[in-house]
Amino acid sequence: MPGIWTLDTLREAVDAGRIDTVLVAGIDMQGRLMGKRFHARHFIDGGWEETHCCNYLLAVDMEMTTVPGYRSAGWTQGYGDYVLKPDLTTLRPLPWLPGTALVLADMLDHHSHEEVAVSPRAILKRQVARARAMGFEPMMATELEFYLFENSYDGLRDSLQAHGAIRDLKAISAYNEDYHLFQTSKEEEVMRALRNGLYGAGIPVENSKGEADAGQEEINIRYSDALDTADNHVITKAAAKEIAWSKGRSVTFMAKYDHRRAGSSSHVHQSLWTLDGKPAFRDGADAHGMSAVMKQFMAGQLAHARDITAFLAPYTNSYKRFCVGMFAPTKAVWSSDNRTAGFRVCGTGTRAIRVECRIGGADLNPYMACAALLAAGLDGIERKLPLEPEMTGDMYSTGGIREIPKTLVEAAHLLHRSAMLRTAFGDDVVDHYHHAAEWEISEANRVVTDFEITRLLERA
Repeated sequence: MPGIWTLDTLREAVDAGRIDTVLVAGIDMQGRLMGKRFHARHFIDGGWEETHCCNYLLAVDMEMTTVPGYRSAGWTQGYGDYVLKPDLTTLRPLPWLPGTALVLADMLDHHSHEEVAVSPRAILKRQVARARAMGFEPMMATELEFYLFENSYDGLRDSLQAHGAIRDLKAISAYNEDYHLFQTSKEEEVMRALRNGLYGAGIPVENSKGEADAGQEEINIRYSDALDTADNHVITKAAAKEIAWSKGRSVTFMAKYDHRRAGSSSHVHQSLWTLDGKPAFRDGADAHGMSAVMKQFMAGQLAHARDITAFLAPYTNSYKRFCVGMFAPTKAVWSSDNRTAGFRVCGTGTRAIRVECRIGGADLNPYMACAALLAAGLDGIERKLPLEPEMTGDMYSTGGIREIPKTLVEAAHLLHRSAMLRTAFGDDVVDHYHHAAEWEISEANRVVTDFEITRLLERA
């Protein structure tokens, strides 16, 4: 569900002294909340209409480096402003930050007040509008995994400054805690606060659980429309970091923080519903319970799976998650209730029948991932693509089938040449995010790693 407060509700809370700060947050290319803290009185007195931010927020990397080569913003254009336009339907309290409310904002062109084409929220909104024009409401959910550490963020920073690398990173658990209730009882100081905090912010948490390695967590939010799902996802990530920090702990959403550990995913569950609320993916007469629409949607996603991988795995580190035997897929094929396939059909025989894309890591930008998956699926419906046969058994050991790109270099190349994405997103968007991928590759190639030093310093 969207935000649970109106402007009048906020005004009442400010007048009562319960709220004194409002976060106005746009979404950057990395899927982070970026914006300003307003005094609540100024916000309700007119600040809610709009504010401004530097347009470099959609032209920087994870380190906030001003990356050269973007057409949308750069030194040659002087790094001007975007408008941050609060979307008041996302207004909510943040129980884990005292006296604080949050509203998400769209990024608009400073002169035309049109949504910035390369902004993640705008990209997803355009694909949702495309689906609605075809008579469908896209519904999605993301299963978000992360690692919880005993270390504080401050302690990790001190280690980095002292040693040039993070040392003594200690997962909060000593063993694989997948579904373990006893071990996760020890983690409730953080996880209970996260569940209750999110619920108090209007985000309908279903559950949390231990995941498939020591200290690995999963949190699940109830499915919703695609934009609300992406909004909930980014707020959940921010909440997990802020709540862990407040408890002297830390979390990471890296896809693969240690080659010896399982990676962290963000599986995306998807279905289309008719605009009058009927499940467009269900056909009880079909052997798999799938309608023709669902088969075409899946066929589109399979046909374009390699092209859209850069949006599901956006960093060089992301591709280290794709390894045999750790539940991350390596093949972009479909199967029924089979966790070795990149696409899994779930909920057969029920109204909840859906396709789960298992390719994405916890490091994805949910707006871009959901938009790319939606664009691929809608292309399949528009072209009435036939669904390839189901694959069964162990996909890891099956050869001669469609593989997920093995590196960001490969994925970036496929992104750049994708006719489907250029039609769906526009050339400017594809070129913008291809440039981001190329920058990530060049930065990774530039840096000398601990692995290289350990392996080569004496023996090379």
